[in-house]
Amino acid sequence: MRGRVLCLKDLSCIRPVMPSTISSSAFHRQAGGLFLACFLGVLPLPAVAYASEPAVDAASGDDAFEPQLGRHGKDVMWLPTPDALVARMLSMAGLGPQDKLVDLGSGDGKIVIAAARDFQAQALGVEFDPKMVEVSRRNAQDAGVSERARFVQGDIFEAEFPQATVVAMYLLPELNLRLRPKLMAMAPGTRIVTHQFDMGRWQPDEASLMANRAGYLWIVPANAGGQWQLNYPLEGETGQARLDIAQIFQKIQGSAELGALKTTLRQPRLSGERIAFAFTDARGELREFNGVIQGERMRGTVTGPQGSASFTAKRIGAAPPIGGSGPPSQQELNAAAAALGGE
Repeated sequence: MRGRVLCLKDLSCIRPVMPSTISSSAFHRQAGGLFLACFLGVLPLPAVAYASEPAVDAASGDDAFEPQLGRHGKDVMWLPTPDALVARMLSMAGLGPQDKLVDLGSGDGKIVIAAARDFQAQALGVEFDPKMVEVSRRNAQDAGVSERARFVQGDIFEAEFPQATVVAMYLLPELNLRLRPKLMAMAPGTRIVTHQFDMGRWQPDEASLMANRAGYLWIVPANAGGQWQLNYPLEGETGQARLDIAQIFQKIQGSAELGALKTTLRQPRLSGERIAFAFTDARGELREFNGVIQGERMRGTVTGPQGSASFTAKRIGAAPPIGGSGPPSQQELNAAAAALGGE
């Protein structure tokens, strides 16, 4: 259910200073701590599972359900993401008309509707609470985006969304961690945005503060791990190297073996399918590689003293699992719970 456990009071009076360089954990402490002061000490949770019952429209006599802040759902409670942060999250994701977005726990549908209305994307909301699904569909109709914004009742852990190119979430840290293996298994280049909470050891590719609220972006990485046979032009011949790359989430490091010479890869980077690295070859010349990974093959452009040319590489043997792609450990789940309770 959208929203979940943020403070119900106006937090505009709290204005953290944003440093020039800020880590994910710093965001978590700074922005995440804002709501818990309210959640744990100021505003008691409702004693019932749902904060309100449908009201009766006096004119028509029909039920006119309106959700109340703090409405409880299956795993979380509903509090909407601020409009400014919705726009920021979708902008960080680079959402466009070519994209298909899914919002896991879509609440009143505001992220799905914004994706369809402001970015012309196809968008789907998955929401466990059937009453909130009704509200979402009504809101989408009022916004004139029913053809691009759809909503289904379902469990976020059972939903299948393999065609999604962008995933949005506003869930508690433990739920993010439980979903992490499924998200990591999505197509390389899939963008994931969350409000407030990160994904533990999987560091975000970008983090923002908007109106004192944290937003995070991850780009699902390709599998770059293992050994690769690299071939590139070298003054009328074929230069060769054997790459050995280790990967944890989107972070990579490795080495290149060129005959008797073995050297580390310089500034290796991975973003979705795109990979970049460099090394100084046996001639003492710097070779810079920029390419894409497509399954068991890599291709792109290598730049050296004689200019640029195309390179190819083929993985040797089976690709190892990406480090961190498995289920979170109990230790990591405990740490997420402790961090939440400590804020």
